[in-house]
Amino acid sequence: MEREDYMRLALAEARRALGTGDVPVGCVVADRDGRIIGAGRNRREELNNAVRHAEIEAIEAACAAAGSWRLDGCALYVTLEPCPMCAGAIINARIPTVVYGAREPRSGSCGSVLNLFEERYGHRPAIYGGVLADECAGLLRGFFDALR
Repeated sequence: MEREDYMRLALAEARRALGTGDVPVGCVVADRDGRIIGAGRNRREELNNAVRHAEIEAIEAACAAAGSWRLDGCALYVTLEPCPMCAGAIINARIPTVVYGAREPRSGSCGSVLNLFEERYGHRPAIYGGVLADECAGLLRGFFDALR
């Protein structure tokens, strides 16, 4: 599968978040063979929990599937540029590849506000931004327009 195919799976997760009133962000983690081993969506509103971001959900599921906290060889695909918390989780899980859709100008930590992956941590994943960015941003824009 191509990056766009994985991002479409992440977008499907994002659409699931709409049903609970959560910001539509979705994420999938693929292993080195390309199999999806983790998926998640924003669930902050649903669970009343500030840390229930899509990336956290997907990383937790991937760790359970892999039987390890180390997700070497995996790739994370998320519809919105990760925040500092999620970037930290990516570093801690040793995920080598991060692919995101839309930029996040308020809290994006892959270059929009800062790039945590360029700091002197022990792990620096490769970052690929802008994959299906218009579709990812459009879903978010529609959600926030409906709130206003």
